[in-house]
Amino acid sequence: MFQTYTETARPEQAIPRLSALRAKLAAQKLDGFLIPRADRFMGEYVAPCDERLAWLTGFTGSAGFCAVLAQQAGIFVDGRYTVQVRAQVDTDLFTPLPWPATRVGHWLAQTAPKGGRIGFDPWLHSASELEKLTADSASADLEFVAVDNLIDAIWPDQPAPPCAPILPHPLEFSGQSAQDKITHLSQALKADAALITQPDSIAWLLNVRGSDIPRNPVPHAMAILHRSAEVDLFCDPAKITEDTRAHLPNCVTLHGEDGLHTALAAFSGQLQIDPATGPVALERSLGANASVHHAEDPCLMPKARKNPAELEGMRAAHARDAVAMVRFLAWLDAQTPGPNLTEIDIAKALEGFRREDNALRDISFDSIVGSGPHGAVVHYRVTEQTNRSLSAGELLLVDSGGQYLDGTTDITRTIPIGAPDQIGHLEKDCYTRVLQGVIAISRARWPEGLAGRDLDPLARFPLWTAGRDYDHGTGHGVGAFLSVHEGPQRISRVSHVALESGMILSNEPGYYKEGAFGIRLENLIVVTPAPEIDGQDARTMLSFETLTWVPFDRRMILKSALSPDEIAWIDAYHAEVAQRIGPRLEGTPAQWLAAATAPL
Repeated sequence: MFQTYTETARPEQAIPRLSALRAKLAAQKLDGFLIPRADRFMGEYVAPCDERLAWLTGFTGSAGFCAVLAQQAGIFVDGRYTVQVRAQVDTDLFTPLPWPATRVGHWLAQTAPKGGRIGFDPWLHSASELEKLTADSASADLEFVAVDNLIDAIWPDQPAPPCAPILPHPLEFSGQSAQDKITHLSQALKADAALITQPDSIAWLLNVRGSDIPRNPVPHAMAILHRSAEVDLFCDPAKITEDTRAHLPNCVTLHGEDGLHTALAAFSGQLQIDPATGPVALERSLGANASVHHAEDPCLMPKARKNPAELEGMRAAHARDAVAMVRFLAWLDAQTPGPNLTEIDIAKALEGFRREDNALRDISFDSIVGSGPHGAVVHYRVTEQTNRSLSAGELLLVDSGGQYLDGTTDITRTIPIGAPDQIGHLEKDCYTRVLQGVIAISRARWPEGLAGRDLDPLARFPLWTAGRDYDHGTGHGVGAFLSVHEGPQRISRVSHVALESGMILSNEPGYYKEGAFGIRLENLIVVTPAPEIDGQDARTMLSFETLTWVPFDRRMILKSALSPDEIAWIDAYHAEVAQRIGPRLEGTPAQWLAAATAPL
């Protein structure tokens, strides 16, 4: 099995670990130290050796930040983790703070001693982060001091860095050769070269994949892309197989990881660095003959706009994934709630159905299987300690996905446990409103140039009319056999990136009642040119194509609350599910699907 259920964080160890960290602060005459959930590659997902935030605090969410002072420690999390952080950390030691409502720099200005010295690891912070911290804390005249990581100094059994092989990614799935990508991007550079630090950018540019990060098929590596259409690749040489060396174009020169510092020190000219993702340590490695040009990673937008081969791969992966999901849902409906059916049982069963497909390489993230009150923990991860049995009358939230050679999937369904009449009206009303949000995004047409923030209210409006909302974005970008969370595109209040054809996003509104239940429904969608309609003007319009084909639960839908257009959309979607997925099934799953996709 890919997923494990052992609790790795040790919040009960927070007292001695925090004491050891504060002893290091005193020894280095520092007034504080910053612990982001980050690694030197600035990605969302990190290897076990970089789980410093979880090791210190016990918080295992995928985003967070801790600032430790001599007498206080704040842990900053967004709306996805407000419930989880209180459950995982000792709040007598770490004060949970809502981010971005409370910014780290502002908190430091109010809490740290005036003129204090705050240590930070320059490998774990970008130039833009450091600039914001400095600006937000200016009133306290704080000094941010680059130091070796203090957590590493007190973590006695810190895991070793990963060293997984870097493997070729075939042209049939990538759709464009690495040489063509390098040539195209090098011609568009605004500087003499660009420093590329994010693993998924390296994977996309060179048509390779890896497994240094759990659930994400990316390698730990960095590169310099030169205007001359040459690439210097820096990674552990042990990762490069003979097949990969033969696969890489001749313009790629291999170097060891340590060679990056030497190359930067010797670099002459202007180097493009993404201020949002380039570690401060690398900027400070540049020699006197180099200057920095701040601009976004040149791979970011081309990677986001999927080409025809990538889109075909994603469609194929989603069709196979839908077969696994339908088999799972049919199996689940046949189970009897009670002590012999737990969240871990559900997660294992779902992974088992996916593993029947030989193209599966991993799950795309640890499956979120939350029953009853656990469903309200947005990114809940079941462990042997938190595992609970399913009870009739509860909701089960299942958010999961697969990593296939031709694509990445991410789907959420919320399922009633037991007889439908055991589910309360509130739960069904919330489910229906969340589904209305999914429908609104799926049906959207909009003028070219709009961003995710412009569409986000469509998904929330049905909940807003009932005085409800959810504290996460409506959608994130998704890679093609890459990271399940991929930028820069999002459907979110804070997203300013214009949506373009080929961008893949999730469509996942939700509602969460703490201590009671959680509801989230998620399909993946891709931006496409909108088909022409009668009466439209000359402007270019965009729309969404749905990639996910798995039924919604008809037992949870309040048909009387839907408009005729919404009913028509659900019936058409379910008819498409039956047409696409039905022929791939036999026996009980086929019968289950026929009933699940019957018209409302």
